[in-house]
Amino acid sequence: MAPKSPNDREARQARERLRAYQARQAVHEKKTKRRVRDNLMAGIGLAVIVVLAVATQLLYFAGPGKPVATPKPTPSATAAACPPAADPANQGTVPAASVSECRTWTGSLTLNKVKLGIELDGKAAPQAVASTVDLIKKGFYTGLSCHRLTNGGFFVLQCGDPNGDGTGGPGYTYGPIENAPVDNVYPAGTLAMARSGGNAASQGSQFFIVYDTTTISSDTAGGYTVIGKVTSGLDELKTQITDKGVKAGSSASDGSPVVPTTITQITVQ
Repeated sequence: MAPKSPNDREARQARERLRAYQARQAVHEKKTKRRVRDNLMAGIGLAVIVVLAVATQLLYFAGPGKPVATPKPTPSATAAACPPAADPANQGTVPAASVSECRTWTGSLTLNKVKLGIELDGKAAPQAVASTVDLIKKGFYTGLSCHRLTNGGFFVLQCGDPNGDGTGGPGYTYGPIENAPVDNVYPAGTLAMARSGGNAASQGSQFFIVYDTTTISSDTAGGYTVIGKVTSGLDELKTQITDKGVKAGSSASDGSPVVPTTITQITVQ
């Protein structure tokens, strides 16, 4: 047999390289097809999982069947914050706090010929405003004096005592202290209830008008019930009454006003 020429060998090697390339190409195509198939299956599986998750959440929040509205609880008829229950420390027949109607009352308070506009806050101080409104409507205050004036750093005019000396009242006493300022500062125009020191349930008919901003320290019972405010006429009150000072023979800064002062009229509505 004649030996193969170099050309034959090269042709055979070329054919072998071609077969090897074709084999590798077939393997590559199979891997590519498998990868595409695997990705497709994974995508389908993920979609199924998402659909199931969404369906589960809808079922959890909506429940089976049609959603049913949950009825709102009916408020309790006894849950009202205002007016409060009567203070057990009250003495005598105290007007019910409901008289305040838990609302703002407007009116006027005339001292001598000085007419003051006033507001009473029945929501912030329902018991004290109830008592005050009841006394006003009964005509209790008309003709009573303002027996005490303080100045020299403490600026109040106190009124509403039927005895005219700080010892009288309406025949009952009540608490609690309501609407007292937490910082003990009573702005000019404040209307507040007088009481005995250290006794929160000793309020009655006596009240005071703060005619210039005053700090009144709390005692063991607390502060002083703020029932409302003067809305007009305060400047005239000062020039006509309080600026005239304290009557001679009294303490230099605490006593009867020089100008005798009477409640000539008081109304609210």
